[in-house]
Amino acid sequence: MVLANLITPELGLFFWQTVVFLIVLFVLSKFAWGPIMTALKERESSIADALDSAAKARKDILELQSNNEALLAEARSERDRIIRDAQTAATALVEEARSKAQSEGNRMIESAKSAIQTEKQAALTEIKNHSATLAVEIAEKILRKELENPDAQQKLVNEYIKEVNLN
Repeated sequence: MVLANLITPELGLFFWQTVVFLIVLFVLSKFAWGPIMTALKERESSIADALDSAAKARKDILELQSNNEALLAEARSERDRIIRDAQTAATALVEEARSKAQSEGNRMIESAKSAIQTEKQAALTEIKNHSATLAVEIAEKILRKELENPDAQQKLVNEYIKEVNLN
């Protein structure tokens, strides 16, 4: 029976336990639950604010990523345009240089042809002058040889007179 007394409480003990429980409940509600509930509400509010901030930050990050992608696309198109312009300019420079080289080459060829023609004419004139000089010298030697003889001189004079009369 001693064991049974421990398990079943008496009415006085039950009464005092209830009174103490109610006092503890009153003290806790008066002094602890208010600050605990305020702290919980503040904590709930700060968690809600943190979630809102995280959602806003996520939205801002997505917006920044979108802006960055747009800027990258714009930069890529600008880079492509600059490369195209540079290639066009390089092609134009190469064509211009090729055209200048071609015209310069043609001018040099024409100049060389003109110089060759001039030199050729000068050489022909020199050859003609030289051959004329040689012919005169040969004729002079032949005439001296033939004119040493007085009969040959007379014969030559007669031939010249006949030619002059005929013309």
